[in-house]
Amino acid sequence: MQIKLEEDPAVGEVQVVIRCRQADGSVQKLLALLRAMDQKLTGERGGQTFLLDFGDVLYIDTVDKKTFFYTAEGVYETPLRLYELEERLAPHDFFRASKSAIVNFAAIQSLRPDLGGRLRLTLRNGEAVYVSRQYAPGLKKRLGIH
Repeated sequence: MQIKLEEDPAVGEVQVVIRCRQADGSVQKLLALLRAMDQKLTGERGGQTFLLDFGDVLYIDTVDKKTFFYTAEGVYETPLRLYELEERLAPHDFFRASKSAIVNFAAIQSLRPDLGGRLRLTLRNGEAVYVSRQYAPGLKKRLGIH
């Protein structure tokens, strides 16, 4: 694969052109990654709607039938249900941590066992999130620990 970067001050928006003989699996994966970088989530805070990058979301939680995105900058409410977000974010390194939470795998700083087979995750902002014993084996398997 050749990678070529051209800088042009006259260009307004970044353009990515992929030239290939055939759009095989590796090309499709590259396209998916590029599209993922451009996708946003919307969250509401203080009467305003904000566009959030997937990578900025540390975790998502449901409280009193309301769903919230937690970022380093603050908390944003979304009208989407947790199961809708789980489907949408699964390809982007998010995983279900409990019946009421989804965690960004890339936001995990450390983890340790907790009571009752749970796991305590410390995120990059220092906040703790718990993985229920129902979902802990899947995370352990993904990490290659037992």
